[in-house]
Amino acid sequence: MVRNVLGGVLAVLGAAGAVASPFRPWYAARLGREYRLPDLFSSGGITAAHPNLLWSLFLPFLLAAALTLLGLLTRLRTPVLLAGVLALGFAVLWAVRAAQANGDSLTLAADGSGLRLGVAGAAGGGVLLLLAAGIMAGRVRRAPAPPPVPVPPPPASAGGPDEDDWRAPASYGPTGANGTYGSSRPGPYGGPEPEPTTPLPTIRPQDR
Repeated sequence: MVRNVLGGVLAVLGAAGAVASPFRPWYAARLGREYRLPDLFSSGGITAAHPNLLWSLFLPFLLAAALTLLGLLTRLRTPVLLAGVLALGFAVLWAVRAAQANGDSLTLAADGSGLRLGVAGAAGGGVLLLLAAGIMAGRVRRAPAPPPVPVPPPPASAGGPDEDDWRAPASYGPTGANGTYGSSRPGPYGGPEPEPTTPLPTIRPQDR
């Protein structure tokens, strides 16, 4: 948590310095937004033409700030790292092309006729973004939850009495005063279980 906060502060400072650098003088009195972005990749080198804002050095630093914001919102170090490489890379590329346009040399004069604060803001912002990416811990990955331990089923009773074994076996025979056959199995309330009975045949005297 502390690393993410410290890295976030450095990332914000670096992105702010990088995105504000095109509005400051880079060399002599020329602002960074007055350099054409295609001149850095053309064979003719840097020219005196003044482009619009989106085709100047402002575009790569704006992209660096957007990547920084994405990295802070998602707590990922990769976008912040790419933002630092982008800002520092374009600052170095400009320095190479500007040195070619000035006879392979760049001066640093106290009277403001050489390198100015705009270059320092772009390069320093890129360095801060790289440091922020190295300090940030990124997302904290939670350890996966352990799988549930299966609960073994209770052991079955080996030869023990079952629930139905407690009931007395049925016995059939004459049980009533009227000589009926029925079951003597105990019922649910202690008496005999009601079951259909068959009456004994009655032998009359005339049938003898």
